[in-house]
Amino acid sequence: MSEKIATRDAYGKILLEMGEKYPDLVVLDADLSGSTRTEWFGQKYPERFFDMGIAEQDMVNVGAGFALSGKRVVCSSFAIFGSRAWEQIRNTAARAHLRMVFAFTHAGLSVGEDGASAQANEDVAIFRAIPDMKVIVPADATETRKALPWVLEHLDGPVYMRFTRAKVPVTFGDDYRFELARGTVVRDGSDVAIIACGQMVALSLDAADDLAKEGVKARVINMSSIKPIDEKMVVEAAKECGAVVTAEEHSIIGGLGSAVSEVLSEQLPTPVVRIGVRDVFGESATPDELFDRYGLSKPHIVSAAKKAMKRAGK
Repeated sequence: MSEKIATRDAYGKILLEMGEKYPDLVVLDADLSGSTRTEWFGQKYPERFFDMGIAEQDMVNVGAGFALSGKRVVCSSFAIFGSRAWEQIRNTAARAHLRMVFAFTHAGLSVGEDGASAQANEDVAIFRAIPDMKVIVPADATETRKALPWVLEHLDGPVYMRFTRAKVPVTFGDDYRFELARGTVVRDGSDVAIIACGQMVALSLDAADDLAKEGVKARVINMSSIKPIDEKMVVEAAKECGAVVTAEEHSIIGGLGSAVSEVLSEQLPTPVVRIGVRDVFGESATPDELFDRYGLSKPHIVSAAKKAMKRAGK
C-alpha cells in the first residue's frame, strides 16, 4: 500500500517554503489555523499571518486589501465555512481580478464523523460558477506540493484550491509536473476512460486494476484542473475509449462530472456515468463507510465503468 498523507498537511508544509521564497506572501485564516495547517506559516512568519477569527467575509475583504497593495494572498478555512464568503469572493476578489488563493481544507465526504453539516460537497460547483475563478483539486500530497508553487508563480486572478482532512494515497512521484488546464493520463487504456480528481484518482487506479482482471483496459486521467479543464484531453479520451466515467468526492451537480459532460455534449456526445454524491446530504461515519454508502468506493467505480461501456455498445 502506498503512503498516505492528507493534502492539508502537504499544503501546510509547502506554504512554509513559499513563505521563504516570496517575502510578499501574506496568509489569512478564520480561526482554524491548527486544522488548516496555516499555523505553521504563522509560527515562522508571524508578521505576515493574520487570524481573523470566525469572520470569513472579513478575511476575504482584508485579504483583498493586501492583494490590492501588491501582496500575494492566501486565505484558508474549512471548505464549508469558507463558502460563507462566496459573495465577497465573487464581488471583491473575482470582479476586481485580484491575485488571491482560496485554499480550503476539510472538503467532501471524507470529513467523516463530523457529519453532514461539515461535509462540503458543493464547493467546487459554487466557486466554478464565479467568472474568472480557477478551480484546482489536487490528487495527492505530491500534486499539492507542485500545484501551490505553480499557482503562486503564475497567479493571475483568483484561484480556489480544495484539500482533504483525511490521509489519502500518494499517487505521484517527485518528477510530477503540475500545470493549469492540463490533465494527466496516469494509466493508459482504450475500453473506458475514468476521469477523476482528488483522492478519487487513487481509487480509480484501484478500480482499473480490478477491471484489468476481467480484460477491461481502463484509462485513468487525473483532472485536477476543473476550471479551466483540459478539453482536448477529455475529447481525445472520449474519442479513443468511447465510454467515460467521472469520479469526484463532490456532488455530481456542478463539479467535475458536469464539466466533462458540458465539454462532450458540445464537442463529442459520448456515454458518461458520473460517480459522486447524488443530490443528498451526507451523515456521520468513517470516510470508508461513507464512500461505500454514497457510491464512491472502488466497486462502484468498477460498476460505473461497465455501465458506461454497455451504453457505448461494448
